Amino acid sequence: MSLGWVLRQWLQQQARAGVRNAVSQAAQAGRAGQANQAGPASGDGAADSPPPPCDVGLVFALPQESGAFVDLLSGVVTTKGRGFTVRSGVLADRQIVVVEAGAGREAAARGTHALIGGHRPLWVISAGFAGGLHADLQRGDFVLADEIDDISGRRLSIDLKAEPDPRARVRVGRLLTVDQLVRGGDEKQALGEKHGALAVDMESWAVGDVCRQDKVRFLAVRVISDSIVDELPEELDSLISQKTTAGRLGAAAGIIFRRPSSVKDMWRLKEQAMESADRLAGYLRQITERLPPRERPPTEVAPAPNAAPGGAP
Repeated sequence: MSLGWVLRQWLQQQARAGVRNAVSQAAQAGRAGQANQAGPASGDGAADSPPPPCDVGLVFALPQESGAFVDLLSGVVTTKGRGFTVRSGVLADRQIVVVEAGAGREAAARGTHALIGGHRPLWVISAGFAGGLHADLQRGDFVLADEIDDISGRRLSIDLKAEPDPRARVRVGRLLTVDQLVRGGDEKQALGEKHGALAVDMESWAVGDVCRQDKVRFLAVRVISDSIVDELPEELDSLISQKTTAGRLGAAAGIIFRRPSSVKDMWRLKEQAMESADRLAGYLRQITERLPPRERPPTEVAPAPNAAPGGAP
């Protein structure tokens, strides 16, 4: 065991602690703001209480992926951490926390650590868009992962006893996580054949790995936003790498200035993203309603538990 390894582990622990503290402080600030609007809180130290545990936490990369699902929540409270946004609300009598962590594995891991440390979810779902790696998958189809590979060959297995549902356009199988956007059909086909994966994204492996370390129940649910034959514009890399709305608007303006014909591409992608997000929100709602909720204290009325899809852990 080298000194360098020990130092890296210590730095990682400190970074995780910093993120969790940031989320806790942001949540406390949000609750304090609500309390100020509603009037003084009763009792001492009410504003210092930690956020209550949630039933389901969902990790998305971008607001374009999460927006339609967030619209389904009631009583939404929004807070901001270090480079990510946290939205808390209620759906089907379940406490839901949505983290918009940013694109890529590093951002996904950071957001998942914050979600687990700050809200202690019973379930965590990696959700969002994915590119199809199989000829049978079309835009709007769903992939429910039973395994997740990363590009280096590491694998996470998910104890998911679910069957595909052709009528609902749900496939069950392997998901691949990579470090860069996969744009071209030839590249998608090569990745699908090499890894035996149905779809590709940039976050699910990182979310699942954090959940494995922290022993939190995990699912990965993706909607196909581009099929194996769809070619994505190369400028999309610069758009998804932006962390703020202002940054994305600036990147879009730069793209249009350099290639005016890209306006049609951007508009088409926006419409496809909205359709994909709407479909994903509906499917996530079904899953959320069926996942067993956290046990409530005796003074609360808990909704009747239902079996998770396919007997998920």
